[in-house]
Amino acid sequence: MSKRYQLLLGLTLMFVLIPQAAFGMHIMEGFLPPVWCISWGAIVIPFLVMGLFSIQKTVKENPRLKMLLAMVGAFTFLLSALKIPSVTGSCSHPTGVGLGAIIFGPTAMTVLGVIVLLFQAILLAHGGLTTLGANTFSMAVIGPLVAFATFRIIEKAKGPRWLAVFLASALGDLLTYVTTSIQLALAFPAETGGFMASLVKFSGIFAVTQIPLAISEGILTVLVFNAITTYSRKELKSLKIFAKEA
Repeated sequence: MSKRYQLLLGLTLMFVLIPQAAFGMHIMEGFLPPVWCISWGAIVIPFLVMGLFSIQKTVKENPRLKMLLAMVGAFTFLLSALKIPSVTGSCSHPTGVGLGAIIFGPTAMTVLGVIVLLFQAILLAHGGLTTLGANTFSMAVIGPLVAFATFRIIEKAKGPRWLAVFLASALGDLLTYVTTSIQLALAFPAETGGFMASLVKFSGIFAVTQIPLAISEGILTVLVFNAITTYSRKELKSLKIFAKEA
């Protein structure tokens, strides 16, 4: 099966598995109370600083990686722009952060994630500037950390690489929305049942759209990663983040 056919198959599966209707991750502009906007923004700053140093070190050691870095950023932008209306004030979509987290590490994806979210907020009205910190924490901090950790654990256990990539991408996607559910529940606890009742409600609604999205994103990420492994093998080896030889 050619790489072009694999990518076409992956994209087809993406759109087939995306649900056509849903009650509805970016949290929209002005939706969160100011205290939560400031709090999530402050939490993100250390990850952003570490990511800047990580990218600077990586590019300095191998300038040829700039193209690959731009590619994973574009991959994240395109997938996370495929939004589906969800819970009031938010939406469901693939995240695309798993691929970059596997290749460049989780903190590098925090930087790329901020750029992606900023452009989407300004150009696509997807998310918002006041909620940039909250959206960054869920999609560009927790998602990449989960994806990277999952990939490394399966690699060190000598599991199949395709499984490591698939689960890393899928779980990174799912945990992004678990985090979003927690953020919404913290900001808007239910009158009856408080935080836990709201968390169950938000998580349950997100699950309808996010489970098929996570599966389709995992499949597509495996196909894209296989293509990168074929055509950018030297670049992957230079990163030295794999337990097995790339």
